[in-house]
Amino acid sequence: MNHLRRSVLLVSAIGVVALTGCDKLGLGKPPAPQFKGADITGVDYAKTLALPDANGQPRTLGDFKGKVTVIFFGYTQCPDVCPTTMAELAQVKKALGPDGDKLQAVFVTIDPERDTPEILKSYMASFDPSFVALRGTLEQTKAAAKEFKIYFEKVPGKTEGSYTMDHSAGAFVLDAKGNVRLFERYGAGAEGLTADVKALIAQG
Repeated sequence: MNHLRRSVLLVSAIGVVALTGCDKLGLGKPPAPQFKGADITGVDYAKTLALPDANGQPRTLGDFKGKVTVIFFGYTQCPDVCPTTMAELAQVKKALGPDGDKLQAVFVTIDPERDTPEILKSYMASFDPSFVALRGTLEQTKAAAKEFKIYFEKVPGKTEGSYTMDHSAGAFVLDAKGNVRLFERYGAGAEGLTADVKALIAQG
């Protein structure tokens, strides 16, 4: 082995030892969490949300900073997707134990015509009293849905005046700094969402 080759190998070995030493000392970067949901960190949407809550108080994303926030667009008369999602969020909060107060669930109604403030308050209370419902005008709701790339549409029912709502299924997860980080697909289950929320809580 010539002198040049020995020198290159020695420098490489020193580099490996140095990096290993840094990791052992906690100086290296911690491994990025392997999220269960879709990592959408850095996207150019889902950055703003400004709607009144069920008490008529204006709310924005800034109100929820300091907590991992899960935002879901739905409606109270939804037969399956919406109650299942909200029930899973209640499970997640319970599974977090003492860290449960670091999670904030936000329900944005896409059916302000039927989802009155009283109905929304009762609906949230049936899952967890800390959950927040937001209700704007139809125009405000459309603007919020556009910002979050959410689809919704009124579908006429079988009887006159009745209708259902077609809408995107899934929830957005924001970190404690208020940045959107994940999109959790409907049907993924509470276990994976719990793991993702715990990872974001750990990041601070």
